Amino acid sequence: MKYGIYYAYWEKEWGGQFLPYVEKCKRLGFDVLEVACGAFYKENDQFFRDLRSAAQDNGMLLSGGYGPRPEHNLASTDEAAVEKAFAFYADMFRKMELAGIDRIGGALYSYWPVNFSAPMDKPGDTARSIKRMQRLADMAADHGITLGMESLNRFEGYMINECYECVSYVKAVDRPNVKVMLDTFHMNIEEDSIPNAIREAGALLGHFHVGEANRRCPRPGGRFDWAEIGKALADIHYDGYIVMEPFVTMGGQVGKDISIWRDLSHGASEAELDQDAANSVQFLRSVIG
Repeated sequence: MKYGIYYAYWEKEWGGQFLPYVEKCKRLGFDVLEVACGAFYKENDQFFRDLRSAAQDNGMLLSGGYGPRPEHNLASTDEAAVEKAFAFYADMFRKMELAGIDRIGGALYSYWPVNFSAPMDKPGDTARSIKRMQRLADMAADHGITLGMESLNRFEGYMINECYECVSYVKAVDRPNVKVMLDTFHMNIEEDSIPNAIREAGALLGHFHVGEANRRCPRPGGRFDWAEIGKALADIHYDGYIVMEPFVTMGGQVGKDISIWRDLSHGASEAELDQDAANSVQFLRSVIG
């Protein structure tokens, strides 16, 4: 198993400079740095070559995340917009390969966060999304990239809320590089049992996000039984990435999108945030292995 953290733990805006976090996360005890891919179109090729070199120099792995903007919604009825979305992803995948990023997860099947005041047709949207995801998966495969379909809670998405829906979607797409992606924060809201949902995903589980129910770093004495979660992962022989996705500070687009309306860090300095992350990954290694 490889343990990672999402760079936005320290940031208030999506995108930006990832290079400083490569060395930082290595120093804190992580194997993987996860970065946001939605702004890759703004960067030139050298940006991604430098990111790859930094990761290699530090013995770090990279993974990607993207909550698609509405204009990149593969379930849309607007065919012209969908074609533009494919062009956007083509550029993203090429740059991911340059950076050495071989996987990306999120609500790639739809968009995020969902505007629930807009009309939606879950059966029709799902059917359109599955067909287009097959095409997207084939594009990603050309660059050696795996796509993670993240199951989201009902307040952020509507198409895939529970593991069984994610499994059904992935099986319908039927591409080897399309996998189930689970996140303990979302599972805590929607699943009857987090360990049982992990077992339901089984061999289809391709990426796993972790965080406490309030989006703090995993820790002893929290709401989750991390040992039981680790046992479930062992039961399905999961050996992929476990990426921590904590969000604890207010402000910026990150704070707005994640709905952080209070300072969950209680005024922590950057050094204190670093130490909390380091303690957390050490804890996860001790209880999950």
